[in-house]
Amino acid sequence: MIGEPGGGGERASASGNRVLVVDDDAALARALAINLRAHGWDVTAAPTGAAALDAVASARPDVVLLDLGLPDMPGLDVIEGIRGWTRVPIVVLSARQLGDDKVDALDAGADDYVTKPFAMNELLARLRAAVRRAEPTQSEEPVVTAGELRIDLARRQVSRAGAEVRLSPTEWALLEVLVRNRGRLVDRKLLLHEVWGPAYSTETNYLRVYTAQLRRKLEQDPSHPRHILTHPGSGYRFEE
Repeated sequence: MIGEPGGGGERASASGNRVLVVDDDAALARALAINLRAHGWDVTAAPTGAAALDAVASARPDVVLLDLGLPDMPGLDVIEGIRGWTRVPIVVLSARQLGDDKVDALDAGADDYVTKPFAMNELLARLRAAVRRAEPTQSEEPVVTAGELRIDLARRQVSRAGAEVRLSPTEWALLEVLVRNRGRLVDRKLLLHEVWGPAYSTETNYLRVYTAQLRRKLEQDPSHPRHILTHPGSGYRFEE
């Protein structure tokens, strides 16, 4: 249930914070927008997952309110697409009350999970809390250009000189960590943990194999890489 804009309880202002509402239910999205604007939020709406990914990049919301039941792609894919390049907080709004759905959403990168029906004052409080906890996101960009490479972190796509480059899931995971930390040395142990999991800390041969594969696909001269650089005994670095 959604409360009236001025009805009952505390009415703390969001002070112009931007929220992206992602829901294909037009009536619910409209009701949310009315209530949120009445409490000081700047609202952008997106009815599909693809529109949501575009809106995160263009509108730069302070928080995303995401329904999992979208018509064009699973809500978890939207979370993962957003998390590919930004730490903007994501509050999931869903009619799904099963424990596994909540766990999956949180594991994918959501910050909070609210089930329908809900009280508007509670939703507002959760949105404000998510914004307060958020890390700064101003410097993050969804698309990184490096020479002939165009790396879309939101859509998980790479092209070289305009031609799409197909990467395996593991190759993408490794590239994503390096690009998110571009210009900085990424320790080998951290890379192993991020890409293969916390059980991996000494399998540095994995890194050698997969960085070699990435260089063959992405570098003009794989034997003299420009973008994916090795620091012997330490780790790897991505340079634009």
